[in-house]
Amino acid sequence: MVEMKVYGLALDEASNVPVLVLKDMGEEVTLPIWIGAMEAMAISLVLNNVSLPRPMTHDLLVSLTGLLGATVTRVEVTRLEAGTYYAEVELDQGGTLRRLDARPSDAVALALRAKCPIFVARAVLDDVARDAEASAAGASPVLKTEEASKWNDLLEKFSGKDSKYKM
Repeated sequence: MVEMKVYGLALDEASNVPVLVLKDMGEEVTLPIWIGAMEAMAISLVLNNVSLPRPMTHDLLVSLTGLLGATVTRVEVTRLEAGTYYAEVELDQGGTLRRLDARPSDAVALALRAKCPIFVARAVLDDVARDAEASAAGASPVLKTEEASKWNDLLEKFSGKDSKYKM
């Protein structure tokens, strides 16, 4: 496993899909993971230190985990199959380690809130590097790094009054 950190969020210009960008601690290896807009928002909230008056789903999960006497100790992106990434959340419940299957975006959103490390399997990084080399001759998605202010603008436009549900 290679420890990585959230480098930021980007936007695939071809599809307008958010991309979670992970980098190893030495910032030599980059892993882009295409994610949904809501997951990008959940990650962006933490990256931009935005707090809401009511807990979001990932905040609720971290609180619930604590109430059950467990802590999120780490998350791992474990494999890549047919273009889909798989992750696991590791919990420590009184010395007993438990692992839960998760989408990488949800695992990372939890890790950021629980302030625990993020790891990626070396095999995943090798597969991504191999795929990148194979497609080097062809067209590959162009990524545009989003500035934090763009995400902040989106968050600032959001109002609890715009939704029938209070946050």
